Amino acid sequence: MRRISPREAKRMMQRMGMELEEMHGILKVTFTMKDKSLVIADPQVTIMKVGGQKIYQVVGEAVEEKTEEEKIEISDEDVQLVAAQTGASIESARKALESTKGDLAQAIMLLTVKD
Repeated sequence: MRRISPREAKRMMQRMGMELEEMHGILKVTFTMKDKSLVIADPQVTIMKVGGQKIYQVVGEAVEEKTEEEKIEISDEDVQLVAAQTGASIESARKALESTKGDLAQAIMLLTVKD
């Protein structure tokens, strides 16, 4: 099988409507998943443009990191408000706010729909 030179490969890609561009100055790339993250420090990133779309190719050593769920501060005033609006107990109002990540309207809807 004959080897293709980089110059020849570039010409072939241009004829097929493909364009390659290397991104410079990228310090890290992070893929965030539900329970973990993949972090690639000093990656080599290339953009391939094909048919109006961009495809990003990332090359580098990935390190897996566990992600911690953010703890949301819920004020006592918010808990009191939800409890007063729904007639629910303070504990139920706090749980509803925690499950809705502090969203007052969603917490009220959650508690009123259950009845």
